[in-house]
Amino acid sequence: MAQAVNEALAEEMRRDDRVFIIGEDVAEAGTPFKVLSGLVEEFGPERVRDSPISEAGITGLAVGAAMTGLRPVVDIMFGDFLTLAMDQLVNQAAKAHYMSGGNLKVPLVLRTTLGATRRSAAQHSQSLQAWVAHIPGLKVVLPSTPHDAKGLLKTAIRDDNPVVFIEDKLDFRIKGPVTADEYTLPLGVADVKRAGSDVTLVATSSMVRACLEAADLLEAEGISAEVVDPRTLSPLDREALVRSATKTGRAVVVDEGHRSYGVGAELASVISEGAFYHLDAPVRRLGAMDVPVPFSPTLEDETVPTRETVAEAAAELCRPT
Repeated sequence: MAQAVNEALAEEMRRDDRVFIIGEDVAEAGTPFKVLSGLVEEFGPERVRDSPISEAGITGLAVGAAMTGLRPVVDIMFGDFLTLAMDQLVNQAAKAHYMSGGNLKVPLVLRTTLGATRRSAAQHSQSLQAWVAHIPGLKVVLPSTPHDAKGLLKTAIRDDNPVVFIEDKLDFRIKGPVTADEYTLPLGVADVKRAGSDVTLVATSSMVRACLEAADLLEAEGISAEVVDPRTLSPLDREALVRSATKTGRAVVVDEGHRSYGVGAELASVISEGAFYHLDAPVRRLGAMDVPVPFSPTLEDETVPTRETVAEAAAELCRPT
């Protein structure tokens, strides 16, 4: 996935000289995860710009650059640091178009990360996608495969609205096929990663892999699970979620953010309202425990959904009452 993200950025920077990257350690270091390695050699320090350690400053500069015709890609090293850029993102970028009567645009992409089980402790392991998805004016993307990451990022860079693009830190090493030819993927279109007939598993980001593995476990029990990846939270493909749950009659929603007041609650609500008369059981939602992410590996691994907990929840829904 790291290579796919790198290719998307390089292709868009070659295509449009208004695109530039700004963030901490994005140039010579290529970010701590090495995702941007090699870009500064091709495009130079004017377009791959190392910044001071100020998320508020980085994002504020990018908002101004976007308003005046450029297309910045902001790199926020850890998603936890969104806390330091929320005023610029929520009160400026998300609202400028509306408050200017459509006269201003903010074509900005903010790339950041999510995810626990990385042994990074409580301040570097949070999954805060629900925060930004709550804000009108922001588009929110959570890719789960290299192919999706490349196509969605290219679309996000071309979008005239601010887009928050969130990648799971562990996903940078996963492998998968990527279309060789030029392509983009539309925002707001879900993808069925695996077809099934007995229960729908709706999952975001790295939880898609957990659900695909859970589907294998369920298959051994004679349960056919369909795995649906929304890919974007805003805009959200509500019809795809409802359509799948209507077909299977049961649904489990899995997101790595905290369970309370989270993305899982919204997705479950969409399914409950849209497929109510077709459901054979209440919609289940799985998320991270409502605790700070522990540093202890043993404790940390207990805080987020796993293939086993997903399979268990789905199997419970499918058992005769």
